[in-house]
Amino acid sequence: MAGEMVKNSTQFRRPDGIGKFPGRQESMAVLIFGFLDEGEESSESLCNSGESSDYGGITDIDVHDDELVDERNVNNVEKDKAFWEAKEQNLKDTIYRSSSIETKIRHATKEALREIRLAGNWCGCKRPVAADGCRSCLQRGISDRLRLAGYNCGICESKWRSSPDIPSGEHTYLEVIDNSNPKKGEVKVVIELNFRAEFEMARANEDYNRLISKLPELFVGKTERLKVLIKILCSAAKKCMEDRKMHMGPWRKHKYVQAKWFGTSERMTLPATRPDGFSRQLPKPRASMLTFDLGQNLPVLRCTAVN
Repeated sequence: MAGEMVKNSTQFRRPDGIGKFPGRQESMAVLIFGFLDEGEESSESLCNSGESSDYGGITDIDVHDDELVDERNVNNVEKDKAFWEAKEQNLKDTIYRSSSIETKIRHATKEALREIRLAGNWCGCKRPVAADGCRSCLQRGISDRLRLAGYNCGICESKWRSSPDIPSGEHTYLEVIDNSNPKKGEVKVVIELNFRAEFEMARANEDYNRLISKLPELFVGKTERLKVLIKILCSAAKKCMEDRKMHMGPWRKHKYVQAKWFGTSERMTLPATRPDGFSRQLPKPRASMLTFDLGQNLPVLRCTAVN
């Protein structure tokens, strides 16, 4: 059997001639190592040529995957850029579009703020929360001045209960009700003194911070306009949290933010006071019973004589 293998081995030869020795028969060891060498060379030639090589296939797939990843990243960047540009444009369009009643109330509110700041010591609390006064006294001062200017202004306090989606909370703001146009009916204008601060976030990204910087500190607008702004800003906050891979707090959700100005509220319309602190309303007249004329103030009494 071994003799036949050696004899038949002359039929196999490598391209370089190794494997067959003319004039003598090859040994079994030479035959075996010849086959091993031939197998290594064929493997190397396949790898170099790239034909049906596992190594070459993996390299091509890796390069293709990298190109797909780069393309996806480019697409994501373009989508994010388009998202923030659209939000910023919608924000500008909503803020800068203002009606005549909103413009009048905004000017009156700014004038009231200027008067309060020039007067100084406007906070009437014994222990103010902040060094420059408390929010409640500032709202009261602005409400008084707007009412003196002829606007039906009041302080609204909204409260809402907790639910599976949002926690409970409360918020105060100013509201002016206008009935000057019978065709339009009752128009409600919201005044928020710290509007930008209501949407600021400590760990927001650059795109969100740039969007928030477009907001006015003093917001004066109709309820319909405020609803549109809340929708824009809450969707931007959600996008920001997703990009930062952070959990979005329930107080950032649309339902919670909307409850601040559109929840169950109680409107407090207090009598306006002059800047010097005295009430604008005249005191009610007081009369003594000694000077009370019964004949003029009481109906005529008819007496029937009794026989």
